[in-house]
Amino acid sequence: MTRGRLTVLCVGATGSVGRHVVEEALRRGHAVRALVRSRGKAAGLPAQAEIVVGELTQPDMLAQAVAGVDAIVFTHGSNGGKADTRAIDYGGVRNVLFALSGRKLRIALMTAIGVTDRAGSYNRRTEAHDWKRRSERLLRASGNVYTIVRPGWFDYNDADQHRLVLLQGDTRHAGTPADGVIARRQIAEVLVASLTLEEASNKTFELVAEAGPEQQNLAPLFAAVKADDAGAPDGVGDAANMPLDQEPQEIRDDLRQLENRQAPTSDTH
Repeated sequence: MTRGRLTVLCVGATGSVGRHVVEEALRRGHAVRALVRSRGKAAGLPAQAEIVVGELTQPDMLAQAVAGVDAIVFTHGSNGGKADTRAIDYGGVRNVLFALSGRKLRIALMTAIGVTDRAGSYNRRTEAHDWKRRSERLLRASGNVYTIVRPGWFDYNDADQHRLVLLQGDTRHAGTPADGVIARRQIAEVLVASLTLEEASNKTFELVAEAGPEQQNLAPLFAAVKADDAGAPDGVGDAANMPLDQEPQEIRDDLRQLENRQAPTSDTH
């Protein structure tokens, strides 16, 4: 089952994947609203995109961004460092979800392959995996219909490597392109397609490409992966290595507040 034309908010619109998301959403006939930190940052985005200025770390600036949209695609990310990953990778998702004030949308969130690997040197240095994983948990708790995409290494694919493969359980933890590779363009295509395909509802998967041509119909790929268990904090098959009762109190409070928010009587689904 597919849905029609949407108004899509792209969070991270000026990033290397976000720009592809803007272009892909427009190509599919959607209206696009691009959230940017300044007008200057929007240079190079298609003229058809509506530009809205806002700062992810300042919740009061996000009401205009989310007003009237039908769907959101998150492709934002920090440049590393524990404070930035918390404020942006986690805080950006948190603040946008709270700005919705309980209104339910279709949401696609890009995190990363290996996001459940807590022991690797990258996560020990930046805590990026932990904070991205917490952002996934927020989305699952929010009551929105979602798709969480964990892409492999951007644009490390060979010229003949475009056959999409969806994995679950997040078992690849080499921390190198050996975990899997994927073109940025294809990440954007999967994120945008997920907004209108019911087969993608409430699913979390790693996204990589293998040798072969890309598939034109993504619905069978989405249909072949399992939906997350209702009420579970993590994706299906994920390692149980981040107990909720050991999480910081403020994180548990955020989850509880999102779970307790009631949807309005009119739903966008």
